[in-house]
This record gives sequence, structure tokens and C-alpha cells, in this order.
Amino acid sequence: MIPILFAMPGNEAFVLHLDRAMSCEVGQMEMRRFPDGETYVRLLSQVRERDVIFVCTLDHPDEKMMSLYLAARTARELGARRVGLVAPYLAYMRQDARFLEGEGITSVHFASFVSDFCDWLVTVDPHLHRHHRLNEIYSIPTKAVRAAPHIGEWIAANIEQPVIVGPDAESEQWAAKVAKSVGCPYTVLNKIRKGDRDVEVLAPGKGDWQGGTPVLVDDIASTANTMIAAAEKLKAAGLPPPVCIAVHPIFAGNAYAELQAAGVARIVSCNTIAHPSNGIDISDDVAVAAVELMAILPIDR
Repeated sequence: MIPILFAMPGNEAFVLHLDRAMSCEVGQMEMRRFPDGETYVRLLSQVRERDVIFVCTLDHPDEKMMSLYLAARTARELGARRVGLVAPYLAYMRQDARFLEGEGITSVHFASFVSDFCDWLVTVDPHLHRHHRLNEIYSIPTKAVRAAPHIGEWIAANIEQPVIVGPDAESEQWAAKVAKSVGCPYTVLNKIRKGDRDVEVLAPGKGDWQGGTPVLVDDIASTANTMIAAAEKLKAAGLPPPVCIAVHPIFAGNAYAELQAAGVARIVSCNTIAHPSNGIDISDDVAVAAVELMAILPIDR
């Protein structure tokens, strides 16, 4: 039987993209909250002996994980052949070391949790820094789709004389890959983080790239403070307003409005998280990754 896709709340649009690419059935389920806050889950579509795929991007993960866990466990209880997770944005990747005494390395704990109730995982550009690969912490098969080629295609089609700018050292991996796909120069700024919402970006050095249109590229836009600080430094250096591109548009609180107010030319994101800035669709590659995993995995874990 063909695989069946279930959209967790808020993921319906991405599931429709996947369905067109994969020719799956889109499953129906009922999910609601009891007055005491507990979650009710009922799978209305037949899952016995089928590959079941839950699609759930994991911004605000603490609000979503119990519902996802219960849905996946219910599918397995009802006889699903395998249960996979497509999480275009994968949470809990930042805490990849013990920075202060008493901290938990939550990336490891979260990976263990997901690996316990899913058979495989597909995501997009996880925030890999001290962990170099997902299989270092996940015990299930995983695939990480790269957004850089799609971002590069969008830049090539929409920006004249682009110069890719990474707002900090960690973003160099994104900036370099995007620049290579476009065939344009790139530079990386220096950032000093003083707190969760307090960052300082150092002014860019002079270079022959300054004649182009700066394109700020980063993987995660959460508070957007890094992009805002970078945009201000570029403006102070006499450069045109930058185009800002994020793989994962979290934009917590008023971050999106604050980035708009910083005088940027345009804000564009991949559709890993549903947001008004979405302009780059990566669902085809996600579908390919899911199909490849299902083709090589055994039926029993």
C-alpha cells in the first residue's frame, strides 16, 4: 500500500507539497485538547501495514512534542508498518555541549526521545556545530536535506550582482555553499554574543565585493538580532540595504517586524516553517529523502 501522510496542526500546506511530490495518501486524524490540557488523538485513516509519515516542523517544540509522540505511538499501536517523521525544522540542536556546570546537553536527550518513537527522520539543514552529523546523536536513520541549492537558485533568479554575507562565523558553512551554487563572492562578519537577545556584529572590512548587492544568509532567524545587527553594520559601511534569507524563519515575538524596520530590502525564507516570508520551496528534496529512506529500511526496527 502507498504511504500515508499525516499533517500535525499547522503543517497542512507542507503536506500538500509533499503529497504532490510523493503520490501518497493524505491521512485524516482528529486531535484536540481536553479542558485539563491533555491531548486527544484519533487516526481516522487506516494505517495497518502501511508506512506512516508524520509531518511536524518543530518550532515551539515543547508545545508540539506530546501530541506528536501520542500520534506516532497510536499509529504503531494500530499496526503501522513503520513510522517516520518529517521535521523540516529540527529543534533542540543548539545545546550541543555543557557550557555551564549543571546544564543538560539537551540535543542528545531530545534525539534519544525522538529515536524512541520514530523509525526514521528527515529534516532540513539541522543546526550542526559541535555535533557534525545527526547520526552522532540519533539512533535511527536520518537524512538532512540541504537548502543551499534552492537558495542559490532563488538568488540567481532575483538578485543582480549578489554578494553573500554570513552574519557570523557559524554561518560561513551556509554562506560558502550558497555562494558556490550561485557562482558569486561571499564574506563573513564577526559576531560577539552577549546574551540570548544581545549581539554585537563587527563592521565588515573593505573589499572588492562592496560593489554588489549584499545578501545576508543564515540558517535560523529566531530573535533576528544577528541579522538586524549585521544589516546595520552593512548600512554603516555604505552598502545598499541587504536582502535577508533564512532557512528556518522562526521569528519569535516581534522579530520579523523589527527586521523589516531595520531597513532591509527584502526578507525571504524557505518553507520549513510556515511564515509570510516563505518564498523558497524545499519540499521536493524532502520528498526524495523520505522515499529513499523508506526504500532502504527494514520493516522491523
